Amino acid sequence: MEYRSSNSKTEGVRVFRFDRLIHGRMIVRDVKQQHPQTVEVFEALGFRSSCDDCDIETIARKSGLDTRQVIEALNRAAFGPETDTDDHASI
Repeated sequence: MEYRSSNSKTEGVRVFRFDRLIHGRMIVRDVKQQHPQTVEVFEALGFRSSCDDCDIETIARKSGLDTRQVIEALNRAAFGPETDTDDHASI
């Protein structure tokens, strides 16, 4: 995960960068390149390599998958199981 400390008051405090989360409008190929650990998730969900130039939301919807669950699985793979995306990941 990517963390940062912004000042001396938060020195040592780990802050998660929610702007780095995977979201539904991202292109599959970009996600695979930026987060190679997501490749297994895409394969397990049945995303074909011919769809690598499409956005996650479109493929999930056309495959009958819940987009939010797909995005959560990808974020867990990319950032770890403790990643809470419920209120932060956009579809």
